[in-house]
Amino acid sequence: MSKSKDDIILQQLDVIRTLTENNLSRMNTDFWGTPKPSAPKGESSKPEVPKAAAPSAQSAENAPPPPEKIENLVAELEGYIGLANIKQEVKNLINMVKIHKLREENGLPTEDLSLHMVFSGNPGTGKTTVARIMARIYHSLGILSKGQLVEVDRSGLVAGYVGQTALKTKKAIDKALGGVLFIDEAYALNGGTENDFGQEAIDTVLKAMEDHRDDLVVIVAGYTELMEDFIHSNPGLESRFNRFLEFEDYTLDEMMGIFRMRCSKGKYTLAPDAEGEVRQFIAVENTHPETFGNARGVRNLFERVLVHQSNRLAGMESVTKDDLMLLTAEDVRAAREA
Repeated sequence: MSKSKDDIILQQLDVIRTLTENNLSRMNTDFWGTPKPSAPKGESSKPEVPKAAAPSAQSAENAPPPPEKIENLVAELEGYIGLANIKQEVKNLINMVKIHKLREENGLPTEDLSLHMVFSGNPGTGKTTVARIMARIYHSLGILSKGQLVEVDRSGLVAGYVGQTALKTKKAIDKALGGVLFIDEAYALNGGTENDFGQEAIDTVLKAMEDHRDDLVVIVAGYTELMEDFIHSNPGLESRFNRFLEFEDYTLDEMMGIFRMRCSKGKYTLAPDAEGEVRQFIAVENTHPETFGNARGVRNLFERVLVHQSNRLAGMESVTKDDLMLLTAEDVRAAREA
């Protein structure tokens, strides 16, 4: 009788063991997609943990570009026409940063180095161009992690309703982290009215400059007198912006150099008798430099000459390669008279 009870108990245990194995097998299928074969006795039946996926091509594309050689960036800066005082200021800043880093590496005390800047001058004097290369220089020196330039003006920071300006400004700041936030015509943020949200944008930028002091540089730009008023209108701005770069108007010779450079890049040849016509054209247009716009004005003038070259060539029966490359005095005069 007792033996029969033992047999029953053994049968019940065998059923329980079978059910348990089946349940474990189903659990294995639910977690990993396909049932794993039972491990031989003496070996672990613990399922393998999937290996981490390799970095995707998309994440590689989003990686910041490697820092450029500082010597190459300085050479590029030197290649710009004019800007003599700006080039010297940039070199001074590069040397200051280099020595600052060496003092840190040697355990010597260092002064706080302000890298935020005010660019002042008329339109077309190279402010945006220099801001872009400054971002790359800071990246090369190890100050910024990415070196991109994000260019905005009042419309890119200020919204029309309470609370939206801070969000809009923060979005621009987030895009600029690791690089330079370039605010053109920054004085427009001083709306001067009680209901203006420009001050909210200024406060948001100032906070970001403090919170991200190790990986964000802000450059504000605009007309000289208006920029001075803007900086001195707010103690927070005065304390953070103490490096001023004045962009002078281009001379007539420098603007002629810019015109020739555009010809060279576009594979155009300026006829000898057209040189004087271009020079006089620039001199007349530049009577009011604020509206002509310096290098920007030269670019517009160059494009106007190309329009009249196209009109001249379109009336010819056959056009050679040399014809396509030549800008004549007639083209310049037609552009002046239009």
